[in-house]
Amino acid sequence: MSALENSPAGSARPQAVISGGGSGIGLASALRLARDGFDLVLLGRRENVLADAASHIRAQTPAVRVQTISADLRDPAEVERAAGEIAGSVDVLLNNAGGNVLDRGEGLDGIAANFEANFRLNVLTTVLMTEALLPRITRPGGRIICISSIAALRGANGYGAAKAAIHGWMMGLAAEIAPEGVTVNAVAPGYVPDTGFWDGRRSPEIVSSRLAQVPMNRAGTPEEVAGAVAYLAGPEGGWTTGQILQVNGGALFGRG
Repeated sequence: MSALENSPAGSARPQAVISGGGSGIGLASALRLARDGFDLVLLGRRENVLADAASHIRAQTPAVRVQTISADLRDPAEVERAAGEIAGSVDVLLNNAGGNVLDRGEGLDGIAANFEANFRLNVLTTVLMTEALLPRITRPGGRIICISSIAALRGANGYGAAKAAIHGWMMGLAAEIAPEGVTVNAVAPGYVPDTGFWDGRRSPEIVSSRLAQVPMNRAGTPEEVAGAVAYLAGPEGGWTTGQILQVNGGALFGRG
């Protein structure tokens, strides 16, 4: 189901499509890109969350055009429908939808179910949406950005494995479409607790344990991750492709 808020007639702005755009890093990135001159398409499963996000963005950037589309991006048919509701070319695609399925159940069946759930929630949402919109990514100059995680680089069961899979896929796609002038990158945040990802896991013990791993001795913010997204989406990011940009306060240093 789609909803649209229109900018003034005759406006011509580049368009950014953001999955998981209703909250957390997705919403912060949407607001940053709106301020940088983009019209927006926000994708997510919860219509009410998307509607609230669109209202918030429009209040901050009245000229922006915001379209919201509710869809489960794990489902190929839903992805195809959502892609069909997006008009025109896509200048930036931010694949932010995902999450961490913690329940591992019992035995090998439980492990298999956990890995499959994390793969569908993180990898399929990214790959299917990208493939659906790939013919409409602006050439040259288009940007595809995937939100990954520090977990992909230091390991974290099914979730870390799923995010690491995005890295391998991202690098392959980057090599494939670089000659067309399209960049493909990942942003890997560290501990950013002000997101739905950390709901139910903000006890003093967990916070203390996470901060102990961060040399800067503080958590990150969605806005700081959005800053990395804005760099990759902007003109200065045009010669950066196939890279994993870490934003983690020094919790894990760069790898060559």
